[in-house]
Amino acid sequence: MRRPSSLPRLLAAIVVAAPLPAAAQAPAAARPAAAQPAAAQAVIRPGDNLVVEGIPAIPAALADEVRRYTESRGAAVVGWHPRDLSLLVATRFGTTNQIHEVRMPGGDRRQLTFFAEPVNVAEWDPRDGAFLLFARDTGGNEFAQIYRLDVASGDVTLLTDGGRSQNGGWEWSHDGGRIAYASTRRNGADRDVWIMDPRDPASDRMLCQLEGGGWSVLDWSPDDRRLLLGESLSVNRSRRWIVDVATGERTRLDSDDDGEVAWGGGSFTPDGESIWTTCDKDAEFARLVRWTPSSGEIAPATADIPWDVEGFDLSDDGRRICFVTNEAGISRARILDTATGATRPVEGLPEGVIGGGKWHADGRHVAFAVGSARSTAAVHVWAAAPGRVERWTESELGGIVPGALVEPELVRWKGFDGLELSGFLYPAAERFTGRRPVIINIHGGPEGQSRPIFQGRNNFFMNELGVAMIFPNVRGSTGYGKTFVKLDNGLKREDTVRDVGALLDWIATRPDLDPDRVMVTGGSYGGFMTLATATTYDDRIRCSLDIVGISHFRTFLENTESYRRDLRRVEYGDERVPEVAEFFERIAPLNNAGRITKPLFVVQGTNDPRVPASEAAQMVAKVRDNGGPVWFLEARDEGHGFRKKPNMDFQFYATVMFVREHLLGGSRAGD
Repeated sequence: MRRPSSLPRLLAAIVVAAPLPAAAQAPAAARPAAAQPAAAQAVIRPGDNLVVEGIPAIPAALADEVRRYTESRGAAVVGWHPRDLSLLVATRFGTTNQIHEVRMPGGDRRQLTFFAEPVNVAEWDPRDGAFLLFARDTGGNEFAQIYRLDVASGDVTLLTDGGRSQNGGWEWSHDGGRIAYASTRRNGADRDVWIMDPRDPASDRMLCQLEGGGWSVLDWSPDDRRLLLGESLSVNRSRRWIVDVATGERTRLDSDDDGEVAWGGGSFTPDGESIWTTCDKDAEFARLVRWTPSSGEIAPATADIPWDVEGFDLSDDGRRICFVTNEAGISRARILDTATGATRPVEGLPEGVIGGGKWHADGRHVAFAVGSARSTAAVHVWAAAPGRVERWTESELGGIVPGALVEPELVRWKGFDGLELSGFLYPAAERFTGRRPVIINIHGGPEGQSRPIFQGRNNFFMNELGVAMIFPNVRGSTGYGKTFVKLDNGLKREDTVRDVGALLDWIATRPDLDPDRVMVTGGSYGGFMTLATATTYDDRIRCSLDIVGISHFRTFLENTESYRRDLRRVEYGDERVPEVAEFFERIAPLNNAGRITKPLFVVQGTNDPRVPASEAAQMVAKVRDNGGPVWFLEARDEGHGFRKKPNMDFQFYATVMFVREHLLGGSRAGD
């Protein structure tokens, strides 16, 4: 699916990470003296890859207690075989996601990649499926390399430089002979375009040298003589370019005269004269349009839909487009007939959040992954004839009964200035009465959006501990129009924190929620929001959990990977500007750490290229210097959030203990 250009987003779940724990006897020195039992208690010993500080010994019995909440798995659509009606999906059967093949509805998932590191991106060669291309990084460092897996021999060949560079986002030429992809290998900061025949790694060559880290390859022209490139400058602004494949000469297609426009994705029409894309020119939301650069005509195909088109895919024959809209967090899939402009809904898909939307080469089948609050993502396929949806994979909940899972409520409240805000409230299980403790989970991005997805491990808090969870979409979130997403930019950053204060006010008005028992958490930018809330509203929360969060925007911008730095300056502000630098010093959680008196839990991946581990280290040190209680967990084999099941499990065990001790006051189930 051709997706609108956007910055990376974190999943909403608060538990994102750690290695296979083993039940063992903790050494006496690891246990508080007052808690020494007569017989040594079996505990979960962290792996050598984990740094664990301030976290009490975790009883081995906890793993059994929460097990069914840690074993769910879903599936994501990866792609189709070029000839057979078989699918590539990403799912987990061991400790990490790997690529599997499914050959029929309900068929076995045949594993194709076997690595310690996750593999989520892959594609068959489009000629005959003789080999598979896939991308993989190491330890969460996001320096992805491209590999070729030959089906006949099982041999794996590294195709890119293998160094400290990002490589990926490839697009196949229409003749199936070459890929064009983006790489930072030249200097680590700029993302250039390279071309290669994957059958011959020596054919790899740089097509054009570019400036900036926001470049991507979108499509080849029908005659394979031109490439369509995207240049992302911010969530609100992007550009489109054409590059001559023979010469590398680059021509811009849009114009600054268009104003600030966000383009999303791009696919040539069969005649090569026009481009299917999304854009928000003259509109609040991203619309699917047919754009003819030579004339400047932009013909909207979805002008009657007042929501973002968040992804689309054009069939190989150019006759149909599958597109997905984001309607108050719920996804809707539709099929557009490109000749008539008529659209029809994809009927038969479960209601939820849709990923994928990928056409088979035959132009008659399109695959989706759909998840909801009561189901992990499962793959469904729509067939043009007879216009019916079939389910290809089953969602495994690991022993959880779907009917026992709570459905979220869409809730609204007023921000500090009267702006309407919204989010999703997952209530505690019905058997719990009285005002319930609350976990506020703030999404990352900041151009992200909390949506009604399957909550995985978080279901333990609702079902077993009687905790309610709120996932707010404060100003600056996507999905509510381009004006709304700009409301937190630059010197407006504190307004989002005030929105959380308004949410705390709203919680106090609810008869089912306890304003005296609130924990705040979030990852990445949500981690900054967590720390900022902890320093601003210390007297109104019980505790906080920061996951890979920013503790000071100046140090973050100085140390984040260079290919990201300018993109982030557009959102947060440029630390080299005196006014901005002074603002950063004033609002930095690091500089306000003395206000934190409530327990803080910090989680970090050592190899994080986005929010460097130094952001966590300096915050932990400062709070400890001030005498504040801090738990700290770092995984040496992870990056921007934990991806390996053993690490995720250990983090979850520690989080359950943190919630019981500091939010619930030590009770085993919410009182």
